[in-house]
Amino acid sequence: MAQSYKTLKENFVSNLSGGAVSEINWVTAVAPAAYLLWAALQSRRGYFLKYSPPAFLADLLLNVGGILLAITMYSSNTILLNALLVSPAVLLYVLPSSTGYRKRHSKSPANKPAESTGPKEELEPLPIRPFIAIYRGAMMVVTCLAILAVDFRVFPRRFAKVETWGTSLMDVGVGSFVFSAGLVSARPIVQSRLAGKTSSFGSQLKSAFRASLPLLVLGFIRLYSVKGLDYAEHVTEYGVHWNFFFTLALLPTIVALLQSVSAVIPYMGLVSILISGLYQTVLELTRLKAFILTAPRTDFLSQNREGVFSFWGYLAIFLAGQALGFDVLPRKSSPTPATESGSQLRKRLLVRLAAWSAVWIFLFYSVTSYKIGFAFQVSRRLANQPYVLWVSAFNCAQITVFCLVETVFFPGVYVAADRTLERRECEKATSRILKAYNRNGLAIFLLANLLTGLVNLTLDTLSMSQTGAMVLLVWYAASLTAVAVALDACKLSIKL
Repeated sequence: MAQSYKTLKENFVSNLSGGAVSEINWVTAVAPAAYLLWAALQSRRGYFLKYSPPAFLADLLLNVGGILLAITMYSSNTILLNALLVSPAVLLYVLPSSTGYRKRHSKSPANKPAESTGPKEELEPLPIRPFIAIYRGAMMVVTCLAILAVDFRVFPRRFAKVETWGTSLMDVGVGSFVFSAGLVSARPIVQSRLAGKTSSFGSQLKSAFRASLPLLVLGFIRLYSVKGLDYAEHVTEYGVHWNFFFTLALLPTIVALLQSVSAVIPYMGLVSILISGLYQTVLELTRLKAFILTAPRTDFLSQNREGVFSFWGYLAIFLAGQALGFDVLPRKSSPTPATESGSQLRKRLLVRLAAWSAVWIFLFYSVTSYKIGFAFQVSRRLANQPYVLWVSAFNCAQITVFCLVETVFFPGVYVAADRTLERRECEKATSRILKAYNRNGLAIFLLANLLTGLVNLTLDTLSMSQTGAMVLLVWYAASLTAVAVALDACKLSIKL
């Protein structure tokens, strides 16, 4: 008897073993490489200063099209794709600039920042960080493209989520979504601290519940739509009833409860390591790992064991992102001398980012190496400590690279003398498309899920040719981008 289409779809994304971390790094390197070329065109030629239709198309081709090619047509030639993006950027950098941008700022004395001609406004202690917006926007583009592309044969199976042990592009994507959320969650906390405001434990819980409620609603909507439409689902991903929205919904409340710990352990990065380490110890020394991987699904806990227990790994990832946010979002770190220039502050920032990356990379290899570590394997299904450390190392390294590109091509961002000029320079340094994805990330992610469901319910994606699949994916990417840019142009921020 022929298998049902639903069974074929479920088998298509099941029992996969992933690929090498090095290949994932090359694939995801396309995002900073594309931004590098965008930055070269902007700073050396002023190409995106007037955001005309050709500028929008170039922005789309670089920051969305490049990523789409990396996960589909160029999936086996990502080194070549990176070279094709980096080479013209290097050429533009060494050639004389037609805008004078680099020359103008590079000759500014280190302790004499560029000034605006209007009335001076004092610089904010919590500045806009363009490289953070670029990182979050690129991460959202990869995530949205992958959730539909995975249903087509043009998307390599080694990039799809691993069944139990191993690494893949989509595995690091899920964790990056949570890390990114943790990173920006630090901003309002830092803002309150800088203003000298303190909120009671009760008000923190109330705010956390308000943030969780929309995500909880989305989780139930997804649950009932999947069950009601008999949609193909991968049970070992989160469980029978659980989904990613439920995990996201629980995070704000638990993080609010953990804020009291910060009085005892002020470093959230250390709390992240302790939580993931304790969870890993329980997995290794008890029957929990066997229960998650092999237990029959007889009650609510056993039916949703992956989602329930992997939550602790995602919590550790969220806290790792938050720890980075506390360190890099403020203009000045606490021990910084008050007289330091913008250039000196930027050097300190790059050093801190590099240090964060080095620490997470060292810890990752310490627990996964067969020669010097514990030889633990990465498991997104368990969200174990190796997975937490891998996601943290990956994201810190990506952010460091984006920050380095911004530092080289847009020195005006960190040497500006007043708030007005700084905001103008930040605008120049930010891709309009990536800014739009960052601004309404969760809303665009929800739209991507809806379009993915629509495509899968109306089309036989498994039988579609490579050309047909690429045409559909280009339409999908362009549609998501158009909505994101339109919302940004209207200055609309949809808070879910």
